Formats: sequence, C-alpha cells, structure tokens
Amino acid sequence: QVQLVESGGGLVQAGGSLRLSCAASGRTFSSYAMGWFRQAPGKEREFVATIHSSGSNANYADSVKGRFTISRDNAKNTVYLQMNSLKPEDTAVYYCAADLYGRGTTRSSAYEKWGQGTQVTVSS
Repeated sequence: QVQLVESGGGLVQAGGSLRLSCAASGRTFSSYAMGWFRQAPGKEREFVATIHSSGSNANYADSVKGRFTISRDNAKNTVYLQMNSLKPEDTAVYYCAADLYGRGTTRSSAYEKWGQGTQVTVSS
C-alpha cells in the first residue's frame, strides 16, 4: 500500500521560496513517476510538475517553468518541489501524486495515489 505525506507548505511573501517534500511508503518508489498538482480555491486541480521514475526527465506547467524544480531521492523515497520567485497566484493546496505505472503524464487521472495536500500561501 502506497502512502504519500506532503510537508513544507506555509506562508511566504511574494518573491520568496519554499521547498515541498513528499515522503512515500512502499518498496517500489523508484519505479513510480511522481507528480505535483495544485488546487486554488474555486478552481480545478491543475498540473504543476512531474518527474520520471529515474529522475532523468521532468516536465513542468508553463506557469511555473523556470521558477519551480522537481527532484527526487529514491534512496529516501522522497520527491521534492523547490519553488522560487513565488507569486500570489501560486497560492493553493499542493498535492503530490504517484503514477504507479511510471507514465509521468500531466493528467491527474493517470495518478493512482495522492497525498493529503499542503497549503502554500503567497502574500503580495
């Protein structure tokens, strides 16, 4: 059974940085593609970033490209999202998700397991 637990959210001023972490249980973490999604109040959940199981390839939403970096440490069963140059429009609940079949797409429906989410609030 795969469980995902996010941490690292909080309140930050515009222009600041945060690093989110997502710790996964299970022995086969290194075979999963991992993704980060976010959902702002009144909006649909949207794709943020995804990373291949090996960590060799990553893909980003246009809105965060150049500001956010996804990475993973398979030895620690953890995926990270480094967020720099934060903007008020980045305010949302951020979720990590596991694609157990390693597809690593931008579609939330491809991800079988989800964390509980962590709140990120960026003040102007």
